[in-house]
Amino acid sequence: MNFTVNGNSVSLKVDPQMPLLWVLRDSLNLTGTKFGCGVAACGACTVHKDGQPVRSCVTPVASVAGANIQTIESLGTPEKPHPLQLAWIAEQVPQCGYCQSGMLMAAAALLKRKPKPTDADIDEAMSNLCRCGTYQRVRAAIHRAAGAQA
Repeated sequence: MNFTVNGNSVSLKVDPQMPLLWVLRDSLNLTGTKFGCGVAACGACTVHKDGQPVRSCVTPVASVAGANIQTIESLGTPEKPHPLQLAWIAEQVPQCGYCQSGMLMAAAALLKRKPKPTDADIDEAMSNLCRCGTYQRVRAAIHRAAGAQA
């Protein structure tokens, strides 16, 4: 299986039906992507496949052959955080933190597609679940990040 993860070429011999989530976490030691529900309902496992958000818990690794995968590990760096990461902190979005990597990846895909999203755009794009109920803070952070990108 050959694909790219966070800009690095990867060649692995794994079961083609293995979920991408487990390849990322167990084979590549990229543990920022979280297991939540295992049925694509919560979004904790969201990554980008060729720029589009996908739920990696139900994405067979065979379906990413030749694709470009981006995980939370490549969203920003400690030296240069992504505007969303800065906005997440400024708006105090994280509480338990478990859903955050998936939320950030879904929000990043939204901002790439719609640099100035409306509340309706955000509500439509952000189907991730947050046990702590920080949805209003998530919306405020996305708006803040959209303004920072201008």
